Amino acid sequence: MSLLHANDRRGEFPASWYAATAAPPPPGPALRGETRADIAIVGGGYTGLSCALHAARQGYDVALVEAHRVGFGASGRNGGQAAVGQRQDQDWLERAHGKDVARALWDISLQSVALVRALIDEHGIDAKWRDGVAHADWTEAGARAAQTYAGKLRRDYGHEAAEPLDRAGIRALIGSDAFRGGMIDRASGHLHPLRFAFGLARAARGAGARIFELSEAVEVAPGMVRCRGGTLRADQVVLACNGYLGGLERRVGARIMPINNFIAATEPLGARARDVLAEDIAVADSRFVVNYWRLSHDGRLLFGGGESYGARFPRNIAAKVRRPMLAVYPQLADVRIDYAWGGTLAITRSRMPDFARPRPGLWAAGGYSGHGLAMATLAGRILAEAVHGDLTRFDVMAGVRPPALPPLGPARGAALALAMTWYALRDRLGI
Repeated sequence: MSLLHANDRRGEFPASWYAATAAPPPPGPALRGETRADIAIVGGGYTGLSCALHAARQGYDVALVEAHRVGFGASGRNGGQAAVGQRQDQDWLERAHGKDVARALWDISLQSVALVRALIDEHGIDAKWRDGVAHADWTEAGARAAQTYAGKLRRDYGHEAAEPLDRAGIRALIGSDAFRGGMIDRASGHLHPLRFAFGLARAARGAGARIFELSEAVEVAPGMVRCRGGTLRADQVVLACNGYLGGLERRVGARIMPINNFIAATEPLGARARDVLAEDIAVADSRFVVNYWRLSHDGRLLFGGGESYGARFPRNIAAKVRRPMLAVYPQLADVRIDYAWGGTLAITRSRMPDFARPRPGLWAAGGYSGHGLAMATLAGRILAEAVHGDLTRFDVMAGVRPPALPPLGPARGAALALAMTWYALRDRLGI
């Protein structure tokens, strides 16, 4: 079954706290008949919407098709964290690609967060941006490594916003005895992801981009996107599908794997909120299957935890998320969960995003591996630049393209799911 339809009703947002607290823009028409544009974009998440906005600003006639509604996928369901840095840290990037490339990738990451903040300010998007993302480590060795890494960022990259945290420091910030230390980056931040997606959609339309909703792409080729109700013809085609790519382009699909992740929103915590997070920051921990959390602007704990690797979400998402939440905050055992939802993202073998030009006239970016809010937004701008002829940043990202995963087919999914399950088991065993 297509991941576009495995867990959701056509055109309906999941029953998330995000959907309950965001006003969608007016629906776009479905694509009917044959339509012409300079640039066709498939996918109405951050990458596609940002590409539409920036390409339209450059004077192109842009048409975007979305199978459901804008912000329907991971862009409207994620943990809301916009973190400086790539998905791999600078030590890894220096070893894998050299210091010059690592520096270029660091600069691009700074630009990604800056772009999110600039778009919020420029377009008056009420996305509730707040500064600060902490990394919390479960082990003494990991905590020491995180503290050393904060020092490296300050020393080698001039990033004074990175602060090391010892056990007392992390405990004071996040109200849990589970962690041994970590670091916080004050230049990173968090926001309401669906409101941000809706704001991008409004901005793209305001710049002249046409957005077609309920228009699922079933075939893509250079110069053409065929949907169930019509065909879009364009000089350039951009794939911005991430975990929902399916079989649209095998050259891109060979490097990404869709997985599912889950979030729960508690009842409002009232005065207890500051016992959970002393500051209005976001947190991610050191597990392979990362736990991440923050407070909503109405005082709920938004906690993400748990993954699955098949098409279907578990029946009881709240129970799946409650387990890791209580491992961090056992004092919340009596707290009610009001919302619980899942979403599909895409990971890569190296955890670096996949920027590609699989065929002439066809462009793609995705595989953000859980680090996509800021990077996907900048990816859209980078794709618009590339289509316009400026390959500077595109070539940097394409130069670290992740290696291919095992060949497509049923055996691939089983093997990858087994590997991911093994690492998740290591988390539970504390090894």
